[in-house]
Amino acid sequence: MGTQLPLRLHHYGWTVDDQEANRRFYEDVIGLPLIATWTEIEEINGTEYALSHTFYGLADGSALAFFQMADPEAQRGFNTEIHPTPIRHVALKVEQETQDAIRERLAEAGYAEPTTFVVNHGYCVSLYTVDPNGLQLEFAVDHPDVEQINAERLRTAHADLARWLAGDHASNNAWRAQTNK
Repeated sequence: MGTQLPLRLHHYGWTVDDQEANRRFYEDVIGLPLIATWTEIEEINGTEYALSHTFYGLADGSALAFFQMADPEAQRGFNTEIHPTPIRHVALKVEQETQDAIRERLAEAGYAEPTTFVVNHGYCVSLYTVDPNGLQLEFAVDHPDVEQINAERLRTAHADLARWLAGDHASNNAWRAQTNK
């Protein structure tokens, strides 16, 4: 029997201090529908907590999920301490039309540089922003030749990693070089 991969992302969980501010951002600005709100008493590490757990849906059935504890003291214990960086983020694949609409709604809602910006990575063009909780989001539009690009990276993935680990840190992103000439 072969190794089976996970089918898809089910959800990505994060903590929030204000579920309504979070809803306004994800539903009203970004355009992800609120598809479920669970209010529960959950036992975590032997302690019961009253919590709210909201899910915002993606087209493939996966979701971004957000937790808020009813007790502010408990909430502080579950908050994720973050230092803003574009390296630690959640990336969502979108079509160009969707990225343009999100960029427009972000601008209308007052999100601007330096927290909202676009980067052409060569293999994709990404719109980055930060949600009200400090979570960095990326909305990526793939290059038209994404299948060829992915096939090349798959073919050389192990050799590229070995080269990097051996100390050769030269770029292997020919697509980025082509877009930044």
